[in-house]
Amino acid sequence: MNSKTSALALAGAVAAALTLSAHTSFAADAAGMEKCYGVSLAGKNDCAAGPGTSCAGTSKVDYQGDAWKLVPAGTCTDIETPFGPGSLEPVDRPA
Repeated sequence: MNSKTSALALAGAVAAALTLSAHTSFAADAAGMEKCYGVSLAGKNDCAAGPGTSCAGTSKVDYQGDAWKLVPAGTCTDIETPFGPGSLEPVDRPA
């Protein structure tokens, strides 16, 4: 394989990865889901769990305010926790 072929293969792999990433986000939106902060149990978040965490399953405490879970669209703020309702934006809660 020459360098031109290698470069084209690499570019194709990067393009495929970016397409898959965009499709995953779109699929969640298309399925009628939304990010809801402060409702997941420790280690059960879908992503965004604050500094020092990598993503899904890394929240440190129940109802961590900067960790979100995908929930059916329109239900987030109806979810009650010991700290109040879920939020569509990160909230100031114990971490």
